[in-house]
Amino acid sequence: MSENLTAVVEGLVVIIAIVMGVRLGGIGLGLWGAAGTAVLIFAFKDTPGEPPVSAFFIIIAVITASAAMQAAGGIDWLVGVAGNIIQRNPSRITYVAPMVTFLFTMGAGTGNIYLSLIPVIYATSYEAKIRPERPLSVSTIASGLGLTASPVAAAMAAMLALVTLQDKNFTLSNILMITIPAGIAGVLLASFVMSHRGKNLEDDEVYQKRLAEGKIKAPEPLEETEIASTGKLSAIIFLVGVAFIVLAGLFPQLRPDVVPTDTKGVFDPLGMNETIQLSMFVVALIIVMWTHVKPGDVAKQPLIASGLVAAIALFGLAWMTATYLDNNPVVISSIGDIVTKYPLFLAVALFLVCALTTSQSATTNAIVPIGLAVLAVPTVVGMWPSLVGCFLLPANGTQLAAVEIDQTGSTHLTNNPLVHSFTIPVLTGWAGAVVVGLLVSRFV
Repeated sequence: MSENLTAVVEGLVVIIAIVMGVRLGGIGLGLWGAAGTAVLIFAFKDTPGEPPVSAFFIIIAVITASAAMQAAGGIDWLVGVAGNIIQRNPSRITYVAPMVTFLFTMGAGTGNIYLSLIPVIYATSYEAKIRPERPLSVSTIASGLGLTASPVAAAMAAMLALVTLQDKNFTLSNILMITIPAGIAGVLLASFVMSHRGKNLEDDEVYQKRLAEGKIKAPEPLEETEIASTGKLSAIIFLVGVAFIVLAGLFPQLRPDVVPTDTKGVFDPLGMNETIQLSMFVVALIIVMWTHVKPGDVAKQPLIASGLVAAIALFGLAWMTATYLDNNPVVISSIGDIVTKYPLFLAVALFLVCALTTSQSATTNAIVPIGLAVLAVPTVVGMWPSLVGCFLLPANGTQLAAVEIDQTGSTHLTNNPLVHSFTIPVLTGWAGAVVVGLLVSRFV
């Protein structure tokens, strides 16, 4: 079988595994990825690719620390702080809510925090007589952009492993220098566009009809939820851990010299992968010991389940794509030729693949290596926020939750999966993030 034909046939195996994984959902993406890897190895005699061990354990470490914070009430405390900021600025909610969502997602490393903010955003916009679609749609997108700017997100774990393998001097801090301003730009552009989008509620026929039919009830007053006294403390401990990780990336001297680089006994600082893993496990221990949270309660937190799903999906799919690409260099060379001539094709590929898989981590491991093979690392990082494409199709829980809670009908889906309330924010957020990301990348 010729090299090109083999690449095509094995490529079909990879595509089928991804499609079946997406249809099964949850850990199904990882399980089908592992099955695809088995087919490539046993049926096609491929040499196994390198499994994403470092990225897998970063996710495990981060979700352990996040779950410890959640068990101690830290997530509830963060949500309360975010909610207060949003409620204090009702007239500017289309800008404030998305930016708060971005920053808190970035700090917590999980989009789950946004789910708790959705009722706050809806109630505040409704009471301010602002079309709820505007802040809800942009805030949903902001949660995705926040993950590409988070030092402790699952997607960042995958990206960091790939980038440092290509250039050990390009650290987490370098990535954040690009993705944070890129993400902020994407959020602000989407907010500006959506602030002028759609009719005001008093002029909206759909809202008026639903109101006349009695289908709309005023949102329940937002009640103060009782937060454990340890909530604030656990959140501070977690955020201090995140800050240490960022500083360790900025200042390598904070990391011990442990890895010999040659036979002359010259050592390099501890890698950022290991630094993140150790830091997050220690953070989890400090939270458990200081707040007296029971270890068994940590294991029962929802973040543990969602994080484990992300880790399994990443591991299976990334292992399959690594095996496929390692054994079919013609794929990288062919796509690389296109990317070399048209660099922005990489941004389009990241956007569309993420839309199909709805997994930022899996898309990173599948597409980023191709970009790194032919483009400079900063350029690839500048286009990486294209992972916001995971919201192109209405297949995410946050999108469905936003539609469900908006009784005015302004936040909506249609029979066309490409036309919905999130379409314009996704496209404008993508454009703003990539343009600024590429501009900033020239100076990093």
